[in-house]
Amino acid sequence: MNALTSGARAVLRAGGRAAAGWNTRMLAQAADGTRRGTRWGRGALALVPSALAVGVLGTALAQGALAANFSVTGQPFTLTSNGVRGTGFGAIVNTPAVGRPDGTSTTTTAMARVGFASAGLAGLCGIVHQTIAGVPYSLLLTGGQKVTAAPPAAFTSDIDASNLYIQATELQSYGPTTLQNAVLGQSADQVTVAGKPLTGALPGGFGLGSAGGEGGSSITLHGLNATAYDAEMAGALVLPDLRIKVVAGTATTC
Repeated sequence: MNALTSGARAVLRAGGRAAAGWNTRMLAQAADGTRRGTRWGRGALALVPSALAVGVLGTALAQGALAANFSVTGQPFTLTSNGVRGTGFGAIVNTPAVGRPDGTSTTTTAMARVGFASAGLAGLCGIVHQTIAGVPYSLLLTGGQKVTAAPPAAFTSDIDASNLYIQATELQSYGPTTLQNAVLGQSADQVTVAGKPLTGALPGGFGLGSAGGEGGSSITLHGLNATAYDAEMAGALVLPDLRIKVVAGTATTC
């Protein structure tokens, strides 16, 4: 992450001090042998600093302070939206390194890397599932308008992103998809987004790129559901009404 403003740096420093203080108090209380509240509170010890870090990231994002890269080691997460309009669109098939919990990685999973030089999204819902001490939790990240189970026939975007990339094993639209000025079957190494090739492109590999002309290829997706390992906003991200929430159980909607 880069391009932090002084305000965002202050928030990060304050968040780090708060997390350290919280940990110190909780460890001291656990050591004195006195039972306080329910035992699951100790299991949540690891969750609070992580949630705080995500909250600090969210605050900075809401202020337009930095680019962001969302990823979960060795575990896919879900991204949904009521619709996406993108220009400078490109896609390839690659085999990125997927991290394992033990710190190693594997490159045996084929995925689609999809990029947009500029994209407008109609709301955003991100769901990450996590198990802590055997108990399932879900982290919900939402922004913009409410994402519905059945996407509307017409949509208005309220989230703007530039240089948006999604690394996914599956990406689905629930309504008509409009693709313009595009070439199916272009050599992967010739596909560019914002003037740059997509990471992991191999010569002769499958690619979906631009047929040329001003603005490159464009795409409109009525509804979006992606099973992703990585969502990268390398440029600016304007995300109104950001909300981050941790809930018990395995959530399927925001």
